Amino acid sequence: MARAPLLQLSDISLTFGGDPVFSGLDAIVQPGDRLALVGRNGSGKSTLMRVMAGLVEADSGTRTVPQGISVGYMEQDPDMAGFATLGDFASATLPPGDEYRVEQAAEGLRFDPSTPVETASGGERRRAALARLMAEAPDLMLLDEPTNHLDITAIRWLEDTLKASKSAFLLISHDRAFLRALTRATFWLDRGVLRRQDKGFTDFEVWRDTVWEEEDLARHKLDRKIKAEARWAVEGISARRKRNQGRVRALQALRAERREMISRAGTAAMGFSSGQKSGRLVADLVDVSKRYGDKLILRNFSMRLVRGDRLALVGPNGVGKTTLLRILTGAETPDSGTVKLGTGLDMAVFDQNRSALDPELSLWESLTGSAEMRVSGRADQVMVRGQPRHVVGYLKEFLFSEAQARAPVKSLSGGERARLLLARLMAQPSNLLVLDEPTNDLDIETLDLLQELISDYDGTVIVVSHDRDFLDRVATVTVAMEGGGQAVIYAGGWSDYQAQRREAGAADRATDKPKPAKSAPKPAEKAPEGLTFTEAHRLKELPGVIARLEAEIAKLTELLSDPDLFTREPVKFRKATDALVERQAALAQAEEDWLTLEDKASAAP
Repeated sequence: MARAPLLQLSDISLTFGGDPVFSGLDAIVQPGDRLALVGRNGSGKSTLMRVMAGLVEADSGTRTVPQGISVGYMEQDPDMAGFATLGDFASATLPPGDEYRVEQAAEGLRFDPSTPVETASGGERRRAALARLMAEAPDLMLLDEPTNHLDITAIRWLEDTLKASKSAFLLISHDRAFLRALTRATFWLDRGVLRRQDKGFTDFEVWRDTVWEEEDLARHKLDRKIKAEARWAVEGISARRKRNQGRVRALQALRAERREMISRAGTAAMGFSSGQKSGRLVADLVDVSKRYGDKLILRNFSMRLVRGDRLALVGPNGVGKTTLLRILTGAETPDSGTVKLGTGLDMAVFDQNRSALDPELSLWESLTGSAEMRVSGRADQVMVRGQPRHVVGYLKEFLFSEAQARAPVKSLSGGERARLLLARLMAQPSNLLVLDEPTNDLDIETLDLLQELISDYDGTVIVVSHDRDFLDRVATVTVAMEGGGQAVIYAGGWSDYQAQRREAGAADRATDKPKPAKSAPKPAEKAPEGLTFTEAHRLKELPGVIARLEAEIAKLTELLSDPDLFTREPVKFRKATDALVERQAALAQAEEDWLTLEDKASAAP
């Protein structure tokens, strides 16, 4: 016998003083559902979740929750007024004797329940709100970006806890690895329409692209039909006006249907501007040590960062990643050891706290009020990579509407604030990008584009992130900070780091030797004489890169050998031609890099 839904929305419509956020929206959440809720920033995901939680009342439609069913929601900015500590807030709804549930959650989420509310950071307050929800264990949990402010250890604890939970849950998250691990169905909110597919996030992008292809085909067919009917109207209506009024009305209806087709929002027109090249050396650390009071951050740590590296700093919250970041960029000095910074460094910083944005200023003022972006004497223009641009036009490239330009920053969603900060960052030339938790709140499409831009950036990148998928896509070197002053260098991203740790552990067990101290060099750190760790990793991967490019070039050449392709499919012909030129250039560069690195390795004593 089918069980009743945990929650049902029927014909929900909601407007916030402008265009409808939803109109006629329906949704059902069943017992046992493990749902991802995905969609562009600003599409209304968080608003929909708050409607589900009963915190926002729709203009019309009904929200139905059966009697006896509990629905819990993790507040992004919880109201803790009246509570002395985070633990008091987290356990307030629990029956006497169940406070231990909060202690368990606090241990997994890595915060101290005894922390006073008045001194707690925003991240600690969010973790307390998440602990409260996990301790309550309602029938349906609604979680909006639960991994923000969590380190990877806490994210894994949350994954395991949700996997073992009997509750249904709905997740909004930018963390692909988290969504892939947990979801079995997907809600997709797109232009006010909510679709459901009974497959997890792993299959989302294929589904999305299929829907968009079908939309493009339907729009093309409708445009052709309107064009044909309009031609008939011009050529034949005067002779048969009375007899064909129905056809005229049909043409008007087609045009109305086309107007109502809401075009998909484009991808933000983002692009980092590389400034003048820095020197080859970016930073050289030799035997660096640092401590704060009794807490040892780094002990005898050495590394060399060179132009073009993509360095990831990983480790638990509070372990010292920000301190190492500040040492690498010259913002902080070590207690001992030497730090040599390269020449010509021009740094751009993406701050996880968005502290560069004043919440009371408008988007317009956030750009024109910046000294490095201001165009002298022009209040409506900003300097973008050395060229004056109208502020509204530049904001539109980052998917902001003209109406939003005068709105305050505090009215933006978390993802929109991240996009605004990226707009500021990308306007200025740089050769060193420092990205501190850049993935928080960004939608999947913007994340994809950001990853591509980092890969193509002609400079050096240092990134601090707990997003495992993001690290795998962008990092060429990883420094794992494990506490007690221990920091170890690995080639590659997160998965490479994990694999190398396992290999080192297996080697230790096989030889029945005690494990070396974590601060000692690991096998993964060793590079051929004359090469840096990054260069050694690049040399190792280049043969595979060259083979892949050669295979792609062969396929594209075969496709373009069709003499009728240009006439039959001109768009496909143009894309294939552009791709062929791009891959030929990439192959030439890869072969040159391989020869350079091979010569350098061979020339070493």
